[in-house]
Amino acid sequence: MDTMRDRFAPVVSRLLDEDPRVAVVLAEIGLAQFAGAARRHPERVINVGIREQLLVGAGAGLALTGMRPVLHTFASFLVERPFEQIKLDFGHQDVGGVLVSAAGSYDVSAGGFTHMAPGDVAVLDTLDGWTVHVPGHPDEAETLLRHAVGDGNERVYVRLSTQSNREALALDGSRFLTVREGRGGVVVAVGPLLDNVLAATEGLDVTVLYATTVRPFDSGALRRAVGDVADVVVVEPYLAGTSTAAANDALADLPHRVLGLGVGRRELRRYGGVEEHVAAHGLDAASLRERISGFLAAPVPA
Repeated sequence: MDTMRDRFAPVVSRLLDEDPRVAVVLAEIGLAQFAGAARRHPERVINVGIREQLLVGAGAGLALTGMRPVLHTFASFLVERPFEQIKLDFGHQDVGGVLVSAAGSYDVSAGGFTHMAPGDVAVLDTLDGWTVHVPGHPDEAETLLRHAVGDGNERVYVRLSTQSNREALALDGSRFLTVREGRGGVVVAVGPLLDNVLAATEGLDVTVLYATTVRPFDSGALRRAVGDVADVVVVEPYLAGTSTAAANDALADLPHRVLGLGVGRRELRRYGGVEEHVAAHGLDAASLRERISGFLAAPVPA
């Protein structure tokens, strides 16, 4: 199966052909995949070199002229390194654009910590007005990329990953999907962690919601799912607890408990492979089952 990033350049190249407002800004990474589009649209496929702050500034400048810029590089270079430019050039100037990352969390584990960005969604969550898509399958990535680029002048972050679920689900770019129903709690599985969550909760009396658009957070879906038992576990492929506050806000008027599972804060100083990182952070099916079961079985504090 191809990867989400394999879909990125073909999808956006077609959008360049279809919409004269679309422009792509790159910082060396991904340049070869846009060679054909660059020949057809040399004025709208721009490579700024290894200058990530300029990547964001140039994209925002295009947005100020009425273009719909798509910016792409690894998550650590797209969100963390030029964060001030994202905050000011896009947010403060109130212009829209699409940030498309690859290699979030530990997807390029051989690159070491410089190429890891488990905090990308949490960092963007400090800013106003960002939509965040976290597809769990290449087909979903294609759908959400089209939503993002065609989404008026909104600010959108699309987080692509090498990790993937076995099957794609039909998405609308906003709502959580109910993939399993139960009465003993709710587990929200984000993006490529759905398969692990389904395996971990097999036989448990829980509802599983699937989230690929995490901002805005679908509070309505969570409230409908909790019923009389407001025990919620959010399983995210990035920094643990990133969406805990959003879940708490959704249930503010109800007695509830929320457990946030995801990538831990401790830096793992051995490169390893993706699956080794998944296991080390307790996001494999066996670890998730133990952690979810333990939380749901724990007595509620008086």
